[in-house]
Amino acid sequence: MNVLHKKINSDFSDSLNVHPFSYIMFVMSTIKYPNAISTINTMQQKSYSSRGMRLENDINDSNKYYRELDKALIYKKPTPVQVVHVDYPKRQRAKITEAYYKTPSTTDYNGVYRGKYIDFEAKETKNKTSFPLFMIHPHQIKHLKKVVFHGGIGFFIIRFNYHNETYLVDSKLLIDKIENIDKSSIPYSWFQSHGILIQEGLYPRLAYLKAVDELYFKEDK
Repeated sequence: MNVLHKKINSDFSDSLNVHPFSYIMFVMSTIKYPNAISTINTMQQKSYSSRGMRLENDINDSNKYYRELDKALIYKKPTPVQVVHVDYPKRQRAKITEAYYKTPSTTDYNGVYRGKYIDFEAKETKNKTSFPLFMIHPHQIKHLKKVVFHGGIGFFIIRFNYHNETYLVDSKLLIDKIENIDKSSIPYSWFQSHGILIQEGLYPRLAYLKAVDELYFKEDK
């Protein structure tokens, strides 16, 4: 059996109404996916989850920097996990013996910046010339449309690993492109023309809030 990652433990402890500082260890033998498509152990899951994690880590580090400066309050949404079976071999020791990851229902990140609700999806591709449309799912498009409808700020952060470039694109602009294109991908050049290139550095790793200021708070300059 494998010990779940600390973050997943925190999610599980919340779902079980257990104080996060309690002496509780969550152990899982397998993680199952919906519709019984496949069953994999946590060591295998680690190798798959490492794919496409560089952008996520950069955004997480940037959000932590922004929070510490009280510049913004933005977090990554936890991946929904459905606990199927829990054993209690000891009073302060819960053992999760079966669970599976649910399909996420919304987007990657949300929070508050300059009094506005922020919601966005982050994607990265190794493709040199275009961004594949299958990477953006219908439920994400639907959710971001709702965000904009209710007065929030919605956008995508798209990284082209080959070019080592990361763009911020307004959600309405990219969704309109997706819904009116007859191809399976959007050219890299489109993002150069319609997106804002995000500055990269040490602190923050991705200065994406500068791009948010440029796109959504022009009148405040």
